[in-house]
Formats: sequence, C-alpha cells, structure tokens
Amino acid sequence: MTPIAPSTAPDTAAQPRRFQRTAQELAAKGPDSAMLSAFRDEGYLLIENFMPAERCDALMARADELVEAFVPDEAATVFSTTSKSHIRDRYFGESGSKIRFFFEEGAFNENGELGQAKALSINKIGHAIHDLDPVFDDFSRTPAVARLAGAIGLETPLLLQSMYIFKQPNIGGEVVCHQDSTFLTTDPMSVVGFWFALEDATLDNGCLWALPGQHRAPIRERFRRGDETMVTDVMDPTPWSAEEAVPLEAKKGTLIVLHGQLPHLSGPNHSPVSRQAYTLHVIDGACRYLGDNWLQRPADMPLRGF
Repeated sequence: MTPIAPSTAPDTAAQPRRFQRTAQELAAKGPDSAMLSAFRDEGYLLIENFMPAERCDALMARADELVEAFVPDEAATVFSTTSKSHIRDRYFGESGSKIRFFFEEGAFNENGELGQAKALSINKIGHAIHDLDPVFDDFSRTPAVARLAGAIGLETPLLLQSMYIFKQPNIGGEVVCHQDSTFLTTDPMSVVGFWFALEDATLDNGCLWALPGQHRAPIRERFRRGDETMVTDVMDPTPWSAEEAVPLEAKKGTLIVLHGQLPHLSGPNHSPVSRQAYTLHVIDGACRYLGDNWLQRPADMPLRGF
C-alpha cells in the first residue's frame, strides 16, 4: 500500500473539532454528547488541557531516566514504518511484555555509530511500560481515562500496549498511514488509542494527521505472526487519499482518542525541537484477542484494566 505524506495535504485542510476538558472534569462528569458524537462521526476525539503540564513533565523526566539507564550495546533495533527492519528482530517481537528501546532510523552514521547523543537517538520505548514502571502505571490508570474508555463502548477495558514516542529533533521518523487494528486485532474490533501530547505537536515537528470518518471502513492490512517471522496480509491495496487528511496539531497536555480503524499518520520531524508523546492502546476484554497478533503476553503476565 502506498503511504501518504502529510506534506501533500492541501493548505485548506479542514480543522478538527476541539474540546476543553481537564482530567478531573472528565472523571467527575464523563464526556458530553457532543464529544461522543465527534468520536462516533469522525473516529477521533481531541481534548485540550486534559493533562496538567506538571504530569507531562514528570512522565518526560521518567522517560529520560529510563533512557539514561539503557545500555545500547544490549540491542540496536531500529524502528521504522518505512523500512520495517524491526519486524525480523526478536528484541521487537518479544517486547509485548517488556520495556524495550528502539532507535530512530536516522540515528546511526555510515559506520554504524550513533550520530548524536543516545538521548537524542531513541525513537520509542515499548511496549509494556504501563505495567512495568510505576510512574507510567500511575499516568495510564486514571479515573478520567477509565471513564472515557467506558463511555465510548469498551465493556471490559484492558490496557494492552504502551509506547513512549520521542519524535527526535531533525531525525524523527515519519509514521506512514495505518490503522491500529491492523496490528492489534480483536474479534469483534475493539482497540482504541489514547495519545497524550507531552509537548506541543505542530505541523513543523510531525503532528498527527487523520482521515476523518474513514474508521467505518474495514482494515486494509493485517500485521501478524507467521510461521517464522512477522507477515503482513494485504486485503485492500488501495492507497489512502492525502486530500482527506486533517492535521491534529495539539498543545502540551492534549489527549487525542483514536478509533482503532481510523487511518492516521505523522510526518518526519526535521525541526530543531522534539515532539514527545505517550500512547496507550486499550482493548475490550469481552472481545477475542487473536492468537497470531504480533504482540503477545506470557501466561504469567495477563492484561489488566484500570
């Protein structure tokens, strides 16, 4: 499937609906009908001022500590949605129950050495950080997020996957257009993404883009475990339309809720400032999680809810 690039979207792209709610307000009252309507109709919900700046700062500080303690010699797996080199790596394949570190594709020079400091080379941390680190556990399991998950239809929400995304200055890689249910499939479909802007996400540093309303369509690809390696089944090779993409610029503290079948993407970061974000993927325990999904947990580490 041919990826679309945010830079090809028209200057007159429609602006997303924005809502103003703090986590405390949502925990107390839940989302209103307009918010639920936006999520149902467009496939995403953009909530500004959701998370206080100090909580964003605390999570960034903890991520810095984890990166500082990480020894790159242990692994040098690059995460890239364009080259997809990581899919053959055992370090990636076993990360569903671990805290693991993945480098930016542009982090290494022609000699295989880091071209900048380690802290400016990591693409993301994943994928069980919400269960294995107390700071991330506390950030992830809040009454507001739990109430949102229930309000949008998750009967028995289970926290499946977490990713801390750095989108490093100058080398932050693009994320091609995709649907989260391609990677985290349940029967029936149920995955929802909770994307927290820990820093301002702008057109310059690689904000999210989405294709509103396209969440009503089936998934076009399925990424899964094959006999020996990960494989991608392509059900529909039709390319996504860049003309329909809407930029989801987000101020620090914003929460964007993403339907699992909503096509979305982000461009590369060629700016001098990072675009750090935290993503939590939640599924409904009332649905069947497919046994050949790439992300698997051992029997002694079952999924937990809020």
